[in-house]
Amino acid sequence: MPRRDRNKFVKRNQVLELRIEDYAFGGKGIARIHSEEGSFVVFVPNTLPGQLVKAQIKKSSKKYAEAKLIDVITPSKNEVDVPFQDIPGAPYIKLPIELQHQYKKESTLSLFKRIGKVENIEDLFDEFIISPNVFHYRNKMEYGFSAIGYDNVEKRDKDEFTLGFKRRGVWWMGENLEKDSGLFDKEFEDHLKTIRKYCSDTGLHPWHGPKKEGFFRYFVVRKSFKTNELLFNLVTTSYDLPKFDLNKFARFLVELFGDRVAGLLHTINDEVGDRTMATSGSIELVFGKDKIVEELLGLNFEISMKSFFQTNPKSAEKLYTKVVDYVLEDKSKVDDTIVMDLFCGTGTIGQIVASKSNNAKIVGVDIVASAIEDAKENAKRNAIDGLQFYAADVGKFLAVHPEYQEKIKTIILDPARAGIMPKTLQKIIHLNADRMVYVSCNPATQARDTELLREAGYEIKKISLVDQFPHTAHIETVVLFEK
Repeated sequence: MPRRDRNKFVKRNQVLELRIEDYAFGGKGIARIHSEEGSFVVFVPNTLPGQLVKAQIKKSSKKYAEAKLIDVITPSKNEVDVPFQDIPGAPYIKLPIELQHQYKKESTLSLFKRIGKVENIEDLFDEFIISPNVFHYRNKMEYGFSAIGYDNVEKRDKDEFTLGFKRRGVWWMGENLEKDSGLFDKEFEDHLKTIRKYCSDTGLHPWHGPKKEGFFRYFVVRKSFKTNELLFNLVTTSYDLPKFDLNKFARFLVELFGDRVAGLLHTINDEVGDRTMATSGSIELVFGKDKIVEELLGLNFEISMKSFFQTNPKSAEKLYTKVVDYVLEDKSKVDDTIVMDLFCGTGTIGQIVASKSNNAKIVGVDIVASAIEDAKENAKRNAIDGLQFYAADVGKFLAVHPEYQEKIKTIILDPARAGIMPKTLQKIIHLNADRMVYVSCNPATQARDTELLREAGYEIKKISLVDQFPHTAHIETVVLFEK
C-alpha cells in the first residue's frame, strides 16, 4: 500500500521556488507556503530574508518541512556586491557584517530562552566579539577535484576537469575556483587555476564521484599567520601514481609561491568514501617539512596536516582570551587548585590558564589520542609546568578517577558539536565544582545542556558570543556557570 503524504503542502524531493521571510538559528531561512488551509513553514539552510530561492524538500512533518538550497534566484535587498567568487562555504558573504552579527546574536540568545529555559538571557549577555579579520581569515582549506562540472549556459552537468568546491547542494559535481573566495589566502587562491591546469595537463583523471574512480582527489592547504608559510597535501589514489612526478609538482609549487612553501605531503586514499584522509592508506613527506608553527597569545603551536587547530587563529585569540577571563575572574578558584580541562583537544586553553595562574594544576582530557600527543609536545615547547594530559573518553575517565570529586573548583568544557552526553554531564556535575566555563561551537546543544546544569544548581552568570566564522551561520559561545 503506498505511503500517504504527511501533509497537503509539500512532497519529498519536490522542487519549489520560495520567498525567505525570516531567519532562524543555524542559518536556516524561514519560508511559508500560504493556502486556504493555512500557512506551512519550510526551513531552507544558508538563506536570507528577502531572497527568492529554488529549494528541494528533503523531509517533512505535519508542522514544517526542511529543504535543501539549490540556487538563489533573486538576492535580498540587504546584499551588497563583493569582489569574491561565490562559494557554498560562505553563503552570507554579500550580507554586511553588522547584519550578520545581528542575526547571529538574536537567533542564538533565543535558543537559551526556548531550549535552556533562561528567560532573562539578554540580562546575562556580556559581549559579542567580532573576528579581527572579516575576510581571508581561514588557516586551512580543502579543495576537491571532480570529473563533473556545470554548464552555466545549458544549466546542466558536463564532463570537465574541476578543482574547487562542490556545487551547492550537489555532492558529485564540482565548480572551479577561478579567483579569491574571500575566506583563505588570496595569493594562493588566485593561483589555483594554474595548479588545476598543471594537473589537467598530466592527462591523469580527477575523481569521478558516481563512478568512484580517478586519480586526483583533494588539494589541502594549511597556512601559518605567524610565518606566512603554506603547507600542502595532495590527495590521490594509488592508481596511476607512477605516472605522476611528485618532486616535479613540488618544484612547480616553489616556482609559484617561493619560500612561502613549507612543505608538500602526499596522501594515498583509495577508499570510495568522500573524505580527505583515509582510515587506511598513507601520508608521506615529499618536500620540505611536515609541520608549520602558529602563535596564539604568545604561545607557539606546531601544526601537522592532521592536527586539529582553530581555523581562524586571530579570532581564536579573542575566544581564548574571553575563556581565560571567565576562568580567572575568581583566581581563588584557580590558584593552588586543580582545574579540569575536559574535551581539551590540543590543550590550548589549559596551557594559557596555566601560564597565567599561580601553581594551578591543569588536568586535560580528550578522546583523540593524536590531539593529546600534540598537547604534550606543545606544553614542552612552551615550557609550561603543571599540565597533565590524558587520552580517554571523558565519561570513562571520571568514572575511574573518583579522587577528583569534591576537589575541583573550576571546570573548563569545550565539547564537540554534539555537546555532552547526558551520562557524562551527570558525572561532571558529580565533581561538584563551584563553577564551569563552557565553550561551544553549537549553541543548540549547549542550550540543551544548560537546562540540565540549571536543574543541578548551576546558573548562567555571563554569556559571550564569538564570531569565529564570518559569512557562515556558525557562532561560538562562552558561558560562565556558577553554583
